[in-house]
Amino acid sequence: MDTNPAQMSTNNGYLLKEECYRIIGACMNVHNELGCGFLEAVYQEALSYEFFDLDISFQKEKVLDVCYKNHLLEKKYVADFLCFGEVILELKAVEEIHPEHIAQVLNYLKATRKRVGLLVNFGTIKLQYKRIIL
Repeated sequence: MDTNPAQMSTNNGYLLKEECYRIIGACMNVHNELGCGFLEAVYQEALSYEFFDLDISFQKEKVLDVCYKNHLLEKKYVADFLCFGEVILELKAVEEIHPEHIAQVLNYLKATRKRVGLLVNFGTIKLQYKRIIL
């Protein structure tokens, strides 16, 4: 389900605010249940169930086109999740979020021409997340 950028919801000027809030809430539910210490794949699978239960539109391991200078590349990017047809969700299970992780999501947004990304880290005692806008 791709959404026309003109139809993307905005709340108080924040692009896809409600959608991001719901995704982060689902991630918090998973983190509260499982805690930290598992591999990303465990959190990804658990999130699939959580998204389904919360009626959050998602595609797991969504293959996305990559553009370079208006050229469509043969190589593709596989997002951990694409939620609501517009939000790229990148999962981590690391000691902390580093600037490289944020740069990675920014690059994914640029290459796929999406506008909103969420970087979520399950590898700490308290869930870490960053909302990244292009």
